[in-house]
Amino acid sequence: MRAGSDKSDAQGNAGGALVPEVTAQGRNLSDNLVEAALKLALAQLAKQQTEEKESPAAVAGEPGTPGVVHLHGLPEINRTIQTALEDAEREILTAQPDGPRPGAVLDEALESVRRQIAGGVAMRTLYQHTTRFDEATKNYVRMVTDHGVQVRTLAEFFDRLIVIDRSTAFISANDDRTVASMITEPSVVRFLSDVFERSWDRAEPFPFVPIHAAQAAPEVVPAIRESIRRLLVEGHSDKVIARRLGISERSLQAHVAAIKDGLGAKNRLHLGYLLGRSETTLVL
Repeated sequence: MRAGSDKSDAQGNAGGALVPEVTAQGRNLSDNLVEAALKLALAQLAKQQTEEKESPAAVAGEPGTPGVVHLHGLPEINRTIQTALEDAEREILTAQPDGPRPGAVLDEALESVRRQIAGGVAMRTLYQHTTRFDEATKNYVRMVTDHGVQVRTLAEFFDRLIVIDRSTAFISANDDRTVASMITEPSVVRFLSDVFERSWDRAEPFPFVPIHAAQAAPEVVPAIRESIRRLLVEGHSDKVIARRLGISERSLQAHVAAIKDGLGAKNRLHLGYLLGRSETTLVL
């Protein structure tokens, strides 16, 4: 397991009050670049596949380079992922955005986890901070950690991700997640594994105490609001922001109201101006 170096560096610089702010800004910029680089890599790979299919060798029936297979519909997606999970030999990395999942889904996942761990497979899972407020998820995490699974949370992750044995990865291929991509191209799988590791390093261990949301809030709300500020500056809609953070639009509006009050903004337009100015100041 890689150590959380970013957090220890920020906490260790007691003499530099500005270091945590600059570090957080740097992480946000780095995350945006990582996501953009991933999209560029996948687009390039798709272009390469198209060119291979249209090449004389492909027409003659010669096999192309393994890269990306698109899976259509939830039955095919779930069936393919489950088969790949069952074939795992060493390690499974998963990132599960969108906040808490239904209890029935967690129960089914628990059975799969037990089988994998019994087979000697190491597992690490990333959730979003909002799952700390969900009793079903907390119960699930208690049980899987008893089996050796490591679980952490962070405010935001760019999308759902599964990496198996550092050789196969699954990501969503459209907004409603009815299409997924199974990736076996080594360079892209290596890149996705690095995305996971970077996120793991800045994530926080999933806590079991305190139990009540009101007690847990001070630990995670600042990070959630920092992500909201950044996503607002980037121009995302409330619907997109709420989805990326795994919260309801109503909860998002409450956070935005708190941010607005904290900055003394008169309305959303004024808030956007103040946030944009503060982001520019941090970068400079």
